Amino acid sequence: MRDDGVVLGDDWVIPQDSESAELRARRSRRTLFTLRNSPLARKIITFNLIALVTLVAGLLYLDDSRTARVQQTARDLIGDAKLVSNVFEAQLRRTEGARATADLNIKDTLSLLSIPEGGEVFVYDGTGTLIGWTRGESSVARVPGLIPAEADAPTGGTLISDALNAVWNGLYKVFTGAAQDKAPTLAQRVQEIVPGALNGQLQVQAVNDDLGDTVIVAASPILQAGDPIGAVAITGPPGEIDALARKEQERILQMFVVALLVSIGLSLVLASTIANPLADLAAAAEMGKDRGTGVNPGRIRMPDLSARPDEIGRLSRALRGMVTALYNRIDANEQFAADVAHEIKNPLASLQSAVGTLRMVKRDDQREKLLGVIEHDVRRLDRLVSDISNASRLDAELVKEEEQPFDLLKLLDNIGQYLGEDARSKGIDYITDLPAQPIIVNGLEARLAQVFVNLITNAISFCEKGDAIRVWVRRRENRVLVVVEDTGPGIPDQALTKVFKRFYSQRPPEHFGNNSGLGLAISKQIVEAHGGVIWAENIRPTDADPTSDPLGARFVVGLPV
Repeated sequence: MRDDGVVLGDDWVIPQDSESAELRARRSRRTLFTLRNSPLARKIITFNLIALVTLVAGLLYLDDSRTARVQQTARDLIGDAKLVSNVFEAQLRRTEGARATADLNIKDTLSLLSIPEGGEVFVYDGTGTLIGWTRGESSVARVPGLIPAEADAPTGGTLISDALNAVWNGLYKVFTGAAQDKAPTLAQRVQEIVPGALNGQLQVQAVNDDLGDTVIVAASPILQAGDPIGAVAITGPPGEIDALARKEQERILQMFVVALLVSIGLSLVLASTIANPLADLAAAAEMGKDRGTGVNPGRIRMPDLSARPDEIGRLSRALRGMVTALYNRIDANEQFAADVAHEIKNPLASLQSAVGTLRMVKRDDQREKLLGVIEHDVRRLDRLVSDISNASRLDAELVKEEEQPFDLLKLLDNIGQYLGEDARSKGIDYITDLPAQPIIVNGLEARLAQVFVNLITNAISFCEKGDAIRVWVRRRENRVLVVVEDTGPGIPDQALTKVFKRFYSQRPPEHFGNNSGLGLAISKQIVEAHGGVIWAENIRPTDADPTSDPLGARFVVGLPV
């Protein structure tokens, strides 16, 4: 991962021991061309190209350079046509008695005109007959019958536009048929607008010549005493408008090609940063699924992409955490199964020994003693199986049941009323110190009640007549502490870190077999499921000798509020 937080390609840290050799080999064989097999990569590239093509198509559609050029050329040609018609009108005014265009000096007038290369000037009489013509590339006036065919005007090459036009024309011929009527010539197109000029109106129009090029034509009447006696038509250079439009389009298309290549390259890089790591995660999960059916499946090693500062990094961390939690749960279940087998084996061995001995003894007092052992072991097994069943169902119940708010102090008061009487009946003082204001906790009331009942009953079981049990509660900002302490023998220092383990029990010999050792382990599991903590400690005065006997035991439960 770079310092700027930008992730490119496989630019992340992956410890070599955190993933399988198969994934590393697959990554080493990966190139940009392998992305063609990725549907996600194809979608990324396609969508990026669609956006780019839409943008370029919009630019070409909204490009108004052609329209502006047509309007400017039309204005210029109208001015030129009016200027030429004014010259002929002046000749008519100077020629006394002139009444027709036949009296005009057309050849000399046209020879003096400065016409752009490729442009043409047509002069018509009052009947619409062409009586004079000249072209920009030659200053010699022409007469009807001698008008040459229109020559191609040099327009300049545009590689992309010409290629697209060739493709379009080819498709047009394929779908419309090769046999087409011959298009009208430019002279014929001009002839079509002359009647309007002979009616005394200025005419301007964009037409296509026989080669398909756009030509602007402007026509102006020749007036004598206000009456039109002829017309002058001027055309711009053929293909000039198209050439300019193609050049504009060519520049846009050239930029489009550059942008297309850049977009494809960036899309490939983007696709590699998304598709490749997702493919690694999917491949690791698929390998784990396939291994699950084998004899020695091994463990799934998800690629470590947690160094990425994006959602894929979050996904990698989540998947790795989920896989770790799954394996931890599997390990815990395996350990639990082993502990259960071990714990059940002890009373079963005792039962087997007692039953075997019972067959051999003849004295009634010995039989009664063995029957007592058998009864004690059966109760121990029953208690053990019940606690194991509760422990095995606990995870599922903690997930399924919905948490609800409840008053923690009311819960402790109800428990104290019941267990307090039990403690006092054994000569044990039961003291509570609860705040006056309610403390609302969000959780499973029945399960948390199981925790406090277990802690208080444990305290009662370790206390003797004359001892005391104190339950007190204090609120600290965003948490609440529930403390159960007693004046019993305390907890051996070496057992402080073990009391919450499953099947661990540190009790006097006379209490052997009366507890399964699962109570504190279940309590810890319930408290941690509520986002809390639980710990055990011995009660000692501040200035007491650490090696001296404790004054009692203290269990502290911290819950969020």
